[in-house]
Amino acid sequence: MQNFLAQLSEGTEILIILSIILFAGFIMTRLTNTLNLPKVSGYILAGILIGPCCLNYIPEDVIEHMGFISDLALAFIAFGVGKFFKKEVLFRTGKKIIIITLFEALAAGILVTLFVKLVFGLEWEFSLLLGAIATATAPASTMMTINQYKAKGEFVDVLLQIVALDDVVCLLAFSVVSAVASGKASGGASINDIVTPLVYNLLAILFGFFCGYFLSRLLIPTRSKDNRLILVIAMLLGISGICAAVNISPLLSCMVFGAAYINLTEDKKLFRQINNFTPPIMSIFFIVSGMNLDLHALKTVGIIGISYFAVRIVGKYGGTYISCLLTKTSPDIRNYMGLALIPQAGVAIGLAFLGQRMLPKETGNLMLTIILSSSVLYEMIGPICAKLALVFSGCIPSEHLLKPDSGLEERSEKPEKETDEKEVQDVVKSNAGEESFIEIVEEMNAGVDERDDEDIEKVIPVPEEKEKDKEKKKKKHRKMERKGT
Repeated sequence: MQNFLAQLSEGTEILIILSIILFAGFIMTRLTNTLNLPKVSGYILAGILIGPCCLNYIPEDVIEHMGFISDLALAFIAFGVGKFFKKEVLFRTGKKIIIITLFEALAAGILVTLFVKLVFGLEWEFSLLLGAIATATAPASTMMTINQYKAKGEFVDVLLQIVALDDVVCLLAFSVVSAVASGKASGGASINDIVTPLVYNLLAILFGFFCGYFLSRLLIPTRSKDNRLILVIAMLLGISGICAAVNISPLLSCMVFGAAYINLTEDKKLFRQINNFTPPIMSIFFIVSGMNLDLHALKTVGIIGISYFAVRIVGKYGGTYISCLLTKTSPDIRNYMGLALIPQAGVAIGLAFLGQRMLPKETGNLMLTIILSSSVLYEMIGPICAKLALVFSGCIPSEHLLKPDSGLEERSEKPEKETDEKEVQDVVKSNAGEESFIEIVEEMNAGVDERDDEDIEKVIPVPEEKEKDKEKKKKKHRKMERKGT
C-alpha cells in the first residue's frame, strides 16, 4: 500500500489516506457492533490494524504530521462540554455533584501520582502529569454509550454532570501541574516558570469568554446556518492556535467559550450544528490515536502501564463510593457510578500529547505509550462497564446486555407520539428538573431545525394554495347560483 501511495502526488496521497482511515473505522465498527462493543473501541482497533504495528498502510511521516487532528477534536469536545454549564443547572445541581466529582477525580490523580513516584521512583514531573491525566473521564465515549442505548433517569442525569465537571477538574489540575513540569524540564522550576503558565491559562480563560460574548453578538437571528458554522469553527481554530503558540492547553479556553455562549444566548442549535459536523473528525481522531500506539513499546511500559490502569480504576471507584456516602446519595448511584467513570480516551490522549512535549523525549514517549495503551483497554472495558452500570441502575432494560447495538434502532421504530409521551413523563419524574438527559441526547443527535431554502419553498406556496381554493369555491358557488336561477 505504501509503495502505491508513494507514487501519488502529495495531495492525492493525503486524500487516499483519509479515505482509508474513515473506511477502516466504519468497517471495524460493524464488527464491534456484532460483538456488542462501543464504536470508540472499534475506531482505536482500526487505527492499530492499519497503523505501523500491523498492516502498515499509513506512512509514519504522515501519522506524525496529523497531530493537529487531536487539537481540533479536543477543541470541539471542550466546546461541547461547555454546553452543560448553564448557570441554572449549576445552581440546581448543588454541592453533591461538586463533592462527588472532586473526590472521584482527585482520588484517582493522587493515587496514581503517589504510586508511580513511591513504587517506581520516577520523576515528580512525570508522576504529576500522569496523575493529572488520570483524573479525566472520556465524555465522548461515555455519551456515545449512553446515546447508543437511549438510557435515561436520575443516574444518567448525575453521570452527565459528573463527566462534564470531571474534565474541568482535570484541565485545572493539568494546567497547574504542566506549569511545574515545564519549569523543571527547562532546567529548574523558578517562580517565574510556574506563574507564567498560570497567567497564560488565566488569559486563555478570559479570551474564551470574550469569544463566547463576541460570537453571541455576531450570530444574529438572520445569520445563515453556513455562516454560523464557519464563525464558530474559525474561533475554535483560533483559540487552539493561540494556546499552542504559548504552549498551554486550549481545552479550558474552549470550554469557557462554549459555556459563555450558551449562558449568553440559550442557543442550542449551534451545538447541534457542531454535533452534526464532528463525527468524521472524532472518527479520524480516535483512529489516529490507535495508529500512534507502539505495540512493541508495551514491553518497556510493562508493570507501570498495568499499575496505572488498575490504580486509576481503584481511585475512581473508591473516590466515588466515599463521596456518595458523605453526600447520602441513593444506593444505585453509590454502588454503580464508579463503574460508569472508567472510560478514558479523548481528553486523556490529547493531554498526553501535550505532556509529551513538556518532558524529555524518553519519559515523554513513555507517558504517551502508557496513556495510549491503557486507553485502548479503558475503551474496551470502560464503555462495557458503563453499560453495565446503566443496566444495574435501571436506566436501560436488562435485555440490552444480550442484544448487540440495540436501543437506538428499536426506539426509532416506535411511533413518535408514544416516545414523546414517555419522554414527558420521564422529565416530570426526573430529579434533575428541566435539564433532563433526554434533552441532552436529542441535542447531540438532532439536526438543526432551522428553515433552509427547501423549507422556505415549501412554506411560501401555502397561502397561494389557500387563495386558489377560495377561488374554486367561489366559482362553484356561482355555478350553483346560476343553476338555481
